[in-house]
Amino acid sequence: MFVLCMNKPKAAEICQIPCFDQDKVSTIQKTLVKDEHLLPDLAEFYKLLGNVTRLKILLALAESELCVCDIAHVLGLSTAATSHQLKLLRDQKWLKMRNDGKMVYYRLHNQDLLKAIKGDLSMLEAQLG
Repeated sequence: MFVLCMNKPKAAEICQIPCFDQDKVSTIQKTLVKDEHLLPDLAEFYKLLGNVTRLKILLALAESELCVCDIAHVLGLSTAATSHQLKLLRDQKWLKMRNDGKMVYYRLHNQDLLKAIKGDLSMLEAQLG
């Protein structure tokens, strides 16, 4: 039995060397198949977090609820560009918004996401020395 690949490669691209530890390979294949349906969503999750502006928004909102204009000033962006980034984050249900007259305020909705980001920042700081 050969290793199951997530993207179906052509026969010529598949490793033809027999597995050295078939039990280990089978166990790992089963684990990957179990989670395979979540991987596209996880990739999208990381893609959204792979943007400095969106990370800054999340970290700024960790400090306080802010209106769109204040977020734009923190980032040095136009309100239109800021609103676009906020919509992407809100669509993921990472932010909550509230209207107060003509003003729109945002706050973090997911504290676990903030913990993960701050944990990753700490790990990065430790790696960089």
